[in-house]
Amino acid sequence: MSEDVILKVRDVYRTYDIKGGLFKPASTLTAVKGVSLDVARGSTLAVVGESGCGKSTLARMLTMIDAQTSGSIEIDGLPIDISKTGISREMRQKVQIVFQNPYGSLNPRQKIGHVLEEPLLLNTDMPAAERQDLALQMLQKVGLLPEHYGRYPHMFSGGQRQRIAIARAIMMKPKLLVLDEPVSALDLSVQAQILNLLADLQDEMGLTYVFISHDLSVVRYIADKVMVMYFGEVVEYGTREEVFDNPQHDYTKTLFAATPQADIESIRKRLAAKAA
Repeated sequence: MSEDVILKVRDVYRTYDIKGGLFKPASTLTAVKGVSLDVARGSTLAVVGESGCGKSTLARMLTMIDAQTSGSIEIDGLPIDISKTGISREMRQKVQIVFQNPYGSLNPRQKIGHVLEEPLLLNTDMPAAERQDLALQMLQKVGLLPEHYGRYPHMFSGGQRQRIAIARAIMMKPKLLVLDEPVSALDLSVQAQILNLLADLQDEMGLTYVFISHDLSVVRYIADKVMVMYFGEVVEYGTREEVFDNPQHDYTKTLFAATPQADIESIRKRLAAKAA
Protein backbone atom coordinates (compact mmCIF):
# COMPACT_ATOMS: atom_id res chain seq x y z
CA MET A 1 0.00 0.00 0.00
CA SER A 2 1.39 3.39 -0.95
CA GLU A 3 1.95 6.11 1.65
CA ASP A 4 -0.74 8.71 2.24
CA VAL A 5 1.37 11.78 1.41
CA ILE A 6 0.07 15.02 2.91
CA LEU A 7 3.01 17.27 1.91
CA LYS A 8 4.59 17.04 -1.52
CA VAL A 9 7.41 19.41 -2.54
CA ARG A 10 9.04 19.24 -5.94
CA ASP A 11 12.17 21.09 -7.13
CA VAL A 12 11.50 24.22 -5.03
CA TYR A 13 13.80 27.24 -5.26
CA ARG A 14 13.77 30.48 -3.30
CA THR A 15 15.94 33.34 -4.53
CA TYR A 16 16.38 36.90 -3.29
CA ASP A 17 17.58 39.87 -5.32
CA ILE A 18 20.36 41.75 -3.57
CA LYS A 19 20.65 45.42 -4.48
CA GLY A 20 24.02 46.66 -5.58
CA GLY A 21 25.94 49.58 -4.14
CA LEU A 22 28.54 52.05 -5.29
CA PHE A 23 31.27 49.41 -5.60
CA LYS A 24 29.15 46.25 -5.51
CA PRO A 25 26.97 45.00 -8.38
CA ALA A 26 23.48 43.65 -7.83
CA SER A 27 23.33 39.90 -7.23
CA THR A 28 20.98 37.02 -6.53
CA LEU A 29 21.03 34.89 -3.38
CA THR A 30 19.61 31.38 -3.70
CA ALA A 31 18.50 30.34 -0.23
CA VAL A 32 16.79 27.08 -1.23
CA LYS A 33 17.99 25.08 -4.23
CA GLY A 34 15.82 22.42 -5.83
CA VAL A 35 14.36 20.86 -2.68
CA SER A 36 12.00 17.90 -3.12
CA LEU A 37 10.37 15.89 -0.33
CA ASP A 38 7.32 13.87 0.68
CA VAL A 39 5.82 13.69 4.18
CA ALA A 40 3.36 10.93 5.03
CA ARG A 41 0.22 11.80 7.00
CA GLY A 42 0.74 11.49 10.75
CA SER A 43 4.55 11.30 10.50
CA THR A 44 7.41 13.64 11.39
CA LEU A 45 10.06 14.89 8.98
CA ALA A 46 13.01 16.58 10.68
CA VAL A 47 14.94 19.15 8.64
CA VAL A 48 18.48 19.48 9.96
CA GLY A 49 21.32 21.87 9.26
CA GLU A 50 23.41 24.71 10.58
CA SER A 51 22.28 28.34 10.62
CA GLY A 52 22.00 29.72 7.10
CA CYS A 53 21.42 26.36 5.42
CA GLY A 54 17.94 27.32 4.20
CA LYS A 55 15.79 25.29 6.58
CA SER A 56 13.91 28.29 8.02
CA THR A 57 13.39 29.68 4.50
CA LEU A 58 11.84 26.34 3.59
CA ALA A 59 9.60 26.58 6.67
CA ARG A 60 8.41 30.04 5.61
CA MET A 61 7.41 28.70 2.19
CA LEU A 62 5.59 25.70 3.62
CA THR A 63 3.58 27.98 5.91
CA MET A 64 2.79 30.50 3.16
CA ILE A 65 4.76 33.36 4.72
CA ASP A 66 6.98 33.53 1.62
CA ALA A 67 6.28 32.32 -1.91
CA GLN A 68 8.57 29.90 -3.70
CA THR A 69 10.43 31.38 -6.68
CA SER A 70 9.85 28.19 -8.66
CA GLY A 71 8.82 24.59 -8.11
CA SER A 72 5.62 23.18 -6.63
CA ILE A 73 4.24 22.69 -3.11
CA GLU A 74 1.13 20.63 -2.44
CA ILE A 75 -0.50 20.32 1.00
CA ASP A 76 -3.26 17.74 1.44
CA GLY A 77 -3.85 17.72 -2.29
CA LEU A 78 -4.04 21.51 -2.59
CA PRO A 79 -1.39 23.30 -4.72
CA ILE A 80 0.23 26.20 -2.84
CA ASP A 81 1.71 29.23 -4.61
CA ILE A 82 0.77 32.45 -2.81
CA SER A 83 2.42 34.62 -5.50
CA LYS A 84 -0.29 33.48 -7.91
CA THR A 85 -3.34 32.58 -5.82
CA GLY A 86 -2.92 34.37 -2.48
CA ILE A 87 -3.96 32.62 0.74
CA SER A 88 -7.50 31.33 1.14
CA ARG A 89 -9.16 30.32 4.40
CA GLU A 90 -8.94 26.70 3.34
CA MET A 91 -5.19 26.99 2.80
CA ARG A 92 -4.65 28.74 6.13
CA GLN A 93 -6.54 26.06 8.01
CA LYS A 94 -4.36 23.30 6.58
CA VAL A 95 -1.00 24.48 7.93
CA GLN A 96 0.25 26.37 10.98
CA ILE A 97 3.68 27.20 12.43
CA VAL A 98 5.27 27.26 15.89
CA PHE A 99 8.30 29.55 16.15
CA GLN A 100 11.48 29.23 18.19
CA ASN A 101 10.88 32.11 20.59
CA PRO A 102 7.50 31.68 22.31
CA TYR A 103 7.58 35.13 23.90
CA GLY A 104 8.42 36.90 20.66
CA SER A 105 5.57 35.12 18.85
CA LEU A 106 2.93 36.19 21.41
CA ASN A 107 1.50 39.70 21.59
CA PRO A 108 2.41 40.93 25.12
CA ARG A 109 -0.67 43.19 25.16
CA GLN A 110 -3.13 40.39 24.47
CA LYS A 111 -4.53 38.06 27.09
CA ILE A 112 -3.98 34.40 26.35
CA GLY A 113 -7.65 33.81 25.58
CA HIS A 114 -7.56 36.40 22.81
CA VAL A 115 -4.26 34.99 21.50
CA LEU A 116 -5.86 31.56 21.11
CA GLU A 117 -9.11 32.81 19.63
CA GLU A 118 -7.54 35.16 17.08
CA PRO A 119 -6.92 32.50 14.37
CA LEU A 120 -10.58 31.49 14.59
CA LEU A 121 -11.71 35.12 14.49
CA LEU A 122 -9.69 35.79 11.33
CA ASN A 123 -10.30 32.54 9.47
CA THR A 124 -13.71 31.20 10.52
CA ASP A 125 -17.25 32.36 11.23
CA MET A 126 -17.35 30.62 14.61
CA PRO A 127 -19.46 32.46 17.25
CA ALA A 128 -17.67 34.07 20.22
CA ALA A 129 -18.97 31.57 22.77
CA GLU A 130 -17.72 28.62 20.72
CA ARG A 131 -14.33 30.26 20.24
CA GLN A 132 -13.97 30.69 23.99
CA ASP A 133 -15.02 27.09 24.69
CA LEU A 134 -12.47 25.79 22.18
CA ALA A 135 -9.72 28.01 23.63
CA LEU A 136 -10.39 26.63 27.11
CA GLN A 137 -10.30 23.08 25.74
CA MET A 138 -6.97 23.71 24.01
CA LEU A 139 -5.44 25.17 27.17
CA GLN A 140 -6.21 21.92 28.97
CA LYS A 141 -5.03 19.84 26.00
CA VAL A 142 -1.55 21.40 26.24
CA GLY A 143 -1.34 21.02 30.01
CA LEU A 144 -2.47 24.48 31.18
CA LEU A 145 -5.42 25.56 33.32
CA PRO A 146 -8.68 27.38 32.55
CA GLU A 147 -7.65 30.30 34.78
CA HIS A 148 -4.72 30.97 32.45
CA TYR A 149 -7.23 32.19 29.84
CA GLY A 150 -7.26 35.73 31.28
CA ARG A 151 -3.53 36.16 31.90
CA TYR A 152 -0.82 37.88 29.83
CA PRO A 153 2.24 36.20 28.22
CA HIS A 154 4.76 37.73 30.65
CA MET A 155 3.06 35.87 33.51
CA PHE A 156 4.21 32.48 32.18
CA SER A 157 7.49 30.56 32.05
CA GLY A 158 9.21 29.83 28.74
CA GLY A 159 7.86 26.29 28.65
CA GLN A 160 4.33 27.47 29.40
CA ARG A 161 4.56 30.12 26.67
CA GLN A 162 5.58 27.48 24.16
CA ARG A 163 2.58 25.40 25.23
CA ILE A 164 0.42 28.45 24.50
CA ALA A 165 2.05 28.87 21.08
CA ILE A 166 1.34 25.20 20.31
CA ALA A 167 -2.27 25.59 21.48
CA ARG A 168 -2.72 28.58 19.18
CA ALA A 169 -1.25 26.63 16.25
CA ILE A 170 -3.72 23.73 16.68
CA MET A 171 -6.81 25.88 17.29
CA MET A 172 -7.97 25.40 13.68
CA LYS A 173 -7.03 21.70 13.70
CA PRO A 174 -4.47 21.95 10.88
CA LYS A 175 -3.33 19.00 8.80
CA LEU A 176 0.33 20.07 8.95
CA LEU A 177 2.30 21.74 11.74
CA VAL A 178 5.69 23.29 10.97
CA LEU A 179 7.85 23.60 14.09
CA ASP A 180 10.81 25.95 13.63
CA GLU A 181 13.32 25.18 16.43
CA PRO A 182 10.43 24.90 18.94
CA VAL A 183 12.50 23.69 21.91
CA SER A 184 15.94 25.21 21.31
CA ALA A 185 15.29 28.17 23.66
CA LEU A 186 14.19 25.89 26.54
CA ASP A 187 16.00 24.04 29.31
CA LEU A 188 16.61 20.34 28.67
CA SER A 189 14.00 19.14 31.18
CA VAL A 190 11.41 21.49 29.65
CA GLN A 191 12.43 20.36 26.16
CA ALA A 192 11.53 16.79 27.10
CA GLN A 193 8.11 17.90 28.38
CA ILE A 194 7.34 19.79 25.17
CA LEU A 195 8.52 16.89 23.00
CA ASN A 196 6.26 14.53 24.95
CA LEU A 197 3.37 16.96 24.47
CA LEU A 198 4.01 17.10 20.71
CA ALA A 199 4.09 13.30 20.52
CA ASP A 200 0.81 13.03 22.45
CA LEU A 201 -0.89 15.64 20.25
CA GLN A 202 0.31 13.88 17.13
CA ASP A 203 -1.20 10.61 18.30
CA GLU A 204 -4.45 12.20 19.46
CA MET A 205 -5.06 14.57 16.55
CA GLY A 206 -3.31 12.76 13.71
CA LEU A 207 -0.99 15.73 13.13
CA THR A 208 1.84 15.75 10.62
CA TYR A 209 5.04 17.58 11.61
CA VAL A 210 7.88 19.23 9.76
CA PHE A 211 10.36 19.73 12.59
CA ILE A 212 13.15 22.25 11.90
CA SER A 213 16.15 21.78 14.18
CA HIS A 214 19.91 21.81 14.56
CA ASP A 215 19.78 19.62 17.71
CA LEU A 216 20.45 16.05 16.65
CA SER A 217 19.46 14.51 20.00
CA VAL A 218 16.01 16.05 19.65
CA VAL A 219 15.77 14.95 16.01
CA ARG A 220 16.73 11.38 16.88
CA TYR A 221 13.96 11.28 19.47
CA ILE A 222 11.10 12.75 17.43
CA ALA A 223 11.73 12.12 13.71
CA ASP A 224 10.47 9.39 11.42
CA LYS A 225 12.48 10.73 8.47
CA VAL A 226 15.44 13.14 8.40
CA MET A 227 16.49 15.61 5.72
CA VAL A 228 19.88 17.30 5.98
CA MET A 229 20.37 20.67 4.25
CA TYR A 230 23.65 22.36 3.35
CA PHE A 231 23.80 25.76 1.63
CA GLY A 232 20.18 25.45 0.50
CA GLU A 233 20.47 21.93 -0.93
CA VAL A 234 19.37 18.55 0.37
CA VAL A 235 22.47 16.41 0.90
CA GLU A 236 20.93 13.54 2.88
CA TYR A 237 17.35 12.22 3.05
CA GLY A 238 16.10 9.00 4.58
CA THR A 239 14.59 7.30 7.59
CA ARG A 240 15.93 8.21 11.02
CA GLU A 241 17.77 4.90 11.26
CA GLU A 242 19.31 5.23 7.80
CA VAL A 243 20.61 8.75 8.38
CA PHE A 244 21.86 8.28 11.94
CA ASP A 245 23.24 4.77 11.62
CA ASN A 246 24.81 5.10 8.18
CA PRO A 247 25.21 8.72 7.01
CA GLN A 248 26.38 8.96 3.42
CA HIS A 249 27.35 12.59 2.86
CA ASP A 250 30.56 14.05 4.30
CA TYR A 251 28.67 17.08 5.64
CA THR A 252 26.25 14.85 7.55
CA LYS A 253 29.14 12.92 9.08
CA THR A 254 30.86 16.16 10.09
CA LEU A 255 27.64 17.56 11.53
CA PHE A 256 27.06 14.46 13.63
CA ALA A 257 30.66 14.38 14.85
CA ALA A 258 30.62 18.04 15.88
CA THR A 259 27.30 18.04 17.75
CA PRO A 260 27.18 17.27 21.50
CA GLN A 261 24.59 14.61 22.25
CA ALA A 262 22.15 15.35 25.08
CA ASP A 263 20.13 12.28 26.05
CA ILE A 264 16.54 13.50 25.68
CA GLU A 265 15.25 9.93 26.02
CA SER A 266 16.80 9.56 29.49
CA ILE A 267 15.32 12.89 30.56
CA ARG A 268 11.90 11.79 29.31
CA LYS A 269 12.10 8.54 31.30
CA ARG A 270 13.11 10.39 34.47
CA LEU A 271 10.15 12.76 34.10
CA ALA A 272 7.78 9.86 33.51
CA ALA A 273 9.08 8.06 36.62
CA LYS A 274 8.68 11.23 38.70
CA ALA A 275 5.10 11.69 37.51
CA ALA A 276 4.16 8.05 38.26
